[in-house]
Amino acid sequence: MSGDIAAGPVPARPIPGSGETRRHVLVAVVQNRTGVLNRVASLMRARDFNIESLSVSHTDSEDVSRMTITIHGDEFHVEQATKQLYRLIDVLKVQDVTDEPTVQHELALVKVRATDRNRGEIVSIVEMHRARVVDLAPESVVVEATGTEVEVDALLTLLRGYGIRELVRTGAVVMARGSGSIEEATKR
Repeated sequence: MSGDIAAGPVPARPIPGSGETRRHVLVAVVQNRTGVLNRVASLMRARDFNIESLSVSHTDSEDVSRMTITIHGDEFHVEQATKQLYRLIDVLKVQDVTDEPTVQHELALVKVRATDRNRGEIVSIVEMHRARVVDLAPESVVVEATGTEVEVDALLTLLRGYGIRELVRTGAVVMARGSGSIEEATKR
């Protein structure tokens, strides 16, 4: 049977991209309508992305909201997720700002165990990290910290030595440096 083709394993089709998983920050400008957040989160779940943080708020225009989505994935899969976001009718613009010059900040509120003996140390640490005390109680101090993820993490590392009673973080909010604006690009 010289005309038969030998059946063997079919080589896997190469997938574009490096395959290297890293943190990506996406900014999405969307219509401010009921259910948009759920549709965006469902799309990310369907693509098997774990959303590290998701921050949503209205913009200067009451009918438009802005989402900052932080996820981990390789470039190919993040690009595919971005393309899928555009298929949602309420999405006006999506931009992966991971490699662009940006200002990134998050907010953290931290309730730290405090005593009369260590309260001064805690306040000094807070001031060194450009954070501020927003509440004092007999057995705790509530600290408000803003900055990059790294800056907030550095403060938390020091405060853990005193005992963190409660912690809440907003996740990153991001804006491109310079005069460009993702929101202005969506206005007609």
